[in-house]
Amino acid sequence: MKWAILLGSAAVGGGTYVIFEHAVKARKKGEDVTIITSEHVDESELYWYPEARALNWKTFDEAGDEEYDLVINTWWRLVYESYRIRGKKYLYFVQSIESRFYGEEEKPLRQLAEATYMLPMPVITEATWIQKYLRHNYLKESILVRNGIRKESYCPEGNFVAAREKGKLRVLVEGPVTVDFKNVPKTVRLCRQSRADEIWLLTSSEITSFEGVDRVFSKVPIFKTPEIYRSCDVIVKLSYVEGMFGPPLEMFHCGGTSITYDVTGHDEYIVHGYNGLVVRRDDDEQVIRYINQLKDDPEYLEKLKKGALDTARKWINWEESSECFYHAVRKLWESTTEVTQERMEMESKFHFQSYVIAEDYHNELKIYQEKRILKRIYYRVRDVVPKRVRQAVLKIIKG
Repeated sequence: MKWAILLGSAAVGGGTYVIFEHAVKARKKGEDVTIITSEHVDESELYWYPEARALNWKTFDEAGDEEYDLVINTWWRLVYESYRIRGKKYLYFVQSIESRFYGEEEKPLRQLAEATYMLPMPVITEATWIQKYLRHNYLKESILVRNGIRKESYCPEGNFVAAREKGKLRVLVEGPVTVDFKNVPKTVRLCRQSRADEIWLLTSSEITSFEGVDRVFSKVPIFKTPEIYRSCDVIVKLSYVEGMFGPPLEMFHCGGTSITYDVTGHDEYIVHGYNGLVVRRDDDEQVIRYINQLKDDPEYLEKLKKGALDTARKWINWEESSECFYHAVRKLWESTTEVTQERMEMESKFHFQSYVIAEDYHNELKIYQEKRILKRIYYRVRDVVPKRVRQAVLKIIKG
């Protein structure tokens, strides 16, 4: 079959990594896989995942004349562009509930992201909580395929950046520093308030240093990250939104443990007190206490590390995960009624237009409220301000 996988970005990222794993392994099984992006992707951008260079790469414009057996959506924004790609059938790979990436003040945008789950596409997802969410909120059944791990790379034995030191606690923080819901700056601050001996930062952000951090590792290729994990004792990852996040699981495979919030997806593999420590969201004092406990109680640290390795040994590898993904795609292909390109276009444009209307209404209401405030101010001060100022304010009000 000819697969078209729509991708938001080829930059370093956990979600993109998962997509590449499934895409590369589908190609090895004989599928004709094309990655379609809005902007051209140069081969140099794939330094962090070199195997992705073997896939076909096209922009939306370049793929316009092609027809694909299957179009796989992977990001809510591109769902509304997917009708531009001619496909016999359309599928949605949901890695998170992406409306949660935006604040409550952005309700129209959140609603637009949620509306993608109402489009006529079958769904594959990677986490139990997402599967339950779609069933409860949209009566949408989905196939669950958990992410795998590269067991040959992520393991306790192998190279490291610096050896772990007995009696010292080296903490790893992971994530982009400018994405609010990843909560990296706050995580670093909490670690600095603890008695941790060293703090390292593994990030997809292009930086060379970060306040409060001893060592920064930026935009690291996937085959080098295990060396960083093997050098640290615990990953402290306090993100507010996750699908099924991989870094704590990768740390488990490399002989470390984790401290996380009770974020969505943590319960796929983290068991509090057995292989890691789980904290209520924003319970900052507890985060610091747990870090100090791991520093002061080496036996407890080793107990958690042992539990983490037990969890890792039972977890599936990428070959098993992608085999499940491949069979899920084939099953949905065979059982799903064909959805025409025209229907995808009609429904996508309908939902997007609803968003435009909501935004227009929001902006008009905001302008109206601002003019009312200006009008009140004008009548209070019109007798004490110069004429030219009064005229300027009146012009804005009448706008």
